[in-house]
Amino acid sequence: MTSPSTDTGAGLLRRHPDGTASRGSRILGIVLLVSVAVFLYVALIASEPDKSLDAQGQLVRIMYIHVPSAIGCYTAFFVTAVASAMYLWKRTTGWDALAASSAEIGVIFVILTLMSGSIWGHTTWGTWWEWDPRLTSTALMFVLYVGYLALRRAILDPTSRAKQSAILGIIAFINVPIVHYSVDWWRSLHQTATVASLDPQIDGLRLFALMFGMVVAMMLYVWLMMHRFRLAFAEAALEAKGLDLALAERRAEARADGGAVPPSVHTEGAS
Repeated sequence: MTSPSTDTGAGLLRRHPDGTASRGSRILGIVLLVSVAVFLYVALIASEPDKSLDAQGQLVRIMYIHVPSAIGCYTAFFVTAVASAMYLWKRTTGWDALAASSAEIGVIFVILTLMSGSIWGHTTWGTWWEWDPRLTSTALMFVLYVGYLALRRAILDPTSRAKQSAILGIIAFINVPIVHYSVDWWRSLHQTATVASLDPQIDGLRLFALMFGMVVAMMLYVWLMMHRFRLAFAEAALEAKGLDLALAERRAEARADGGAVPPSVHTEGAS
């Protein structure tokens, strides 16, 4: 009998035979493309350079990429932690696929955060890297989630892989609030939050560019997740189908040899 995850995965492949796109993802993709164009115009052309007391001039434009990227990775790793906890509770393939997909996208956002922050730091501090609390904890966050993805590649058994990855996905998230509050908890070269209250340090088009950049980052995260989750779920379905076929062949061999038939292995269902 075909497992629930295989049934659902097969249905997913039938609905998206040529890829992971759907009508909804295409519409979101078009909206995202237009939003990115508007964002780049406002952030790089329309908004004025920083002319405050501690003016950063044109360098402020890096912030419009740096901060949304950081928000994107926070969101992605939060979803990974929640999906990991849900997997440990429900033990279903869908939650495991969601956790893994979100972690992969989160790592991309962390790379953008570190790269943009390094460029910003080189111009502001005169060095590409400092072992500052914010930078160090962010680098640790990157290492933790790369380790999470490596763990998923190292374990072949789907059940063991999902369980161990879920535990690590929850533990790794402990570092995320440490990254966020590091500039408040320790003496840091990194500036404090630009928009942390109802009285932000910037206004006008610069504030709009920053806030709109966060919205674009969230849209990009959702769009990437729609595709990556569908791919991950299809991969899980194919893996489950392969396991079912291998067990069927083994049972057939055992019957032919007159030996004991291996017990059935119930594949986890989809959420």
